[in-house]
Amino acid sequence: MKKIGLIGGMSFGSTVEYYKMINNEVQKRLGGNNSAKIILYSMNFQEIKELQFKGEWDKLGEILSEAAVNLEKGGADFILICTNLMHKVAPHVEKSVSLPLLHIVDATAEKIKEQNISTVGLLGTVFTMEESFYSERLTKHGIKVVIPGEAERVEISRIIYDELCRGIFKQESREKYRKAIEEMAENGAQGVILGCTEIPLLIRETCIPAFNTTQIHAMAAVEKAFS
Repeated sequence: MKKIGLIGGMSFGSTVEYYKMINNEVQKRLGGNNSAKIILYSMNFQEIKELQFKGEWDKLGEILSEAAVNLEKGGADFILICTNLMHKVAPHVEKSVSLPLLHIVDATAEKIKEQNISTVGLLGTVFTMEESFYSERLTKHGIKVVIPGEAERVEISRIIYDELCRGIFKQESREKYRKAIEEMAENGAQGVILGCTEIPLLIRETCIPAFNTTQIHAMAAVEKAFS
């Protein structure tokens, strides 16, 4: 079994889910007291968040690249960035190490294509929904992206930072997400990407097929660990 390197802490709540999902799947496959071989490099998300809103993506690239280098030195065989948004700096990370990076968009795109879905809605932070790093990678897989309206995007993102990343889950926020999904479905979305690793902690039932990026990414890590 290969050793998995996780860059986590963004937020710690979703990183806990990665750790649990990966280990549960390994134990399911191997039985007994088996668990995954994992090295975790966890960030202080407050520092990361402040740099995000300052637009200091080069600095963020340096920080995550340093984490990747440390994971490589620790013996990891491949790396995951345990968050959707920070894949914006994935190219920086890939250049910093000789290890393969298991990209969350690629793993998610494969699951979407398995269901013969060509148009998806995308929920996440404003950066993930509005910037090209995520949607363009999906487009390369032949998948069209629909996003909520501007006011909805702002509120969806606020909920992520102010509530979900702090472990706060409100029914009113859940309803706002459901409404956004319904509107995207009306605009042609056949499925929806829960494009922030905290969103699956809030919402589980949707009117169209939902793609839980945390679970998809974690299961892809297990597959690679056994390959």
